[in-house]
Amino acid sequence: MGFLESLGRQTLSIFHQLGAVVLLLLAAAKEISAIRGKETCRQCLSLGVLSFPIVALTLLFTGMVLSVQIAGELTKYGADFTVGAIVAIGIGRELGPVLCGVVLAGRVGAAITAEIGTMRVTEQIDALRCMAVSPVGYLVVPRLIACMCMLPILDVFGVAIGVGGGMMVASLSHGVSSYVFMHSIHVYCVPSDLYIGVFKSVIFGMIVALVGCDRGMTCTAGAEGVGKATTQSVVYSIIMLFAANYILSSILF
Repeated sequence: MGFLESLGRQTLSIFHQLGAVVLLLLAAAKEISAIRGKETCRQCLSLGVLSFPIVALTLLFTGMVLSVQIAGELTKYGADFTVGAIVAIGIGRELGPVLCGVVLAGRVGAAITAEIGTMRVTEQIDALRCMAVSPVGYLVVPRLIACMCMLPILDVFGVAIGVGGGMMVASLSHGVSSYVFMHSIHVYCVPSDLYIGVFKSVIFGMIVALVGCDRGMTCTAGAEGVGKATTQSVVYSIIMLFAANYILSSILF
């Protein structure tokens, strides 16, 4: 019974977080007209550009591993001419946006929660309200726009790097030439394999930003509260990313 009770509490907390994310999104939509351009650009640099190295490494090795597993089997049956298409479709549709979202949740979501949570603990958010400045417009909107804009860009670069890594491994390890690899992508892939992944990235960026901001703005006082909120931010973001990926894949494919 203890396990079931704990599972029930965790499930309820996830749905509670989902409701909080929806309410925060509605509040941010009301403040979207007052965009702070300088702060938004700063967040794009901090949350997006500085995340590129870890995204590139993650997708590079993912493409290499995927190519090792697929090329090794397909070449046994003379189907090496489909290796490139399978790698590109797998990374473009699913692995690219999902892994970029998970990386963003771990690096960016935790940073957002820690930063805003520290501001809440030190009563800086209350000071904003006293100065008639909306915390949602001042803190949430720039981070939300930055994540929604930068994650699709990271996804495009990540997919290209992952496909390049897969091509390199297929050529060196299994004798699949670069021409055959790229030709299969040209023949079997369609633009929607990438476009839908980019669309997913926009939704994933929104989820990471909203969960991180909500956890930071509602964390309890003290260093322990900030640490707990940061952990919750990463966990809730990843769970919502996987759930959203299933829903979007079911609708779009």
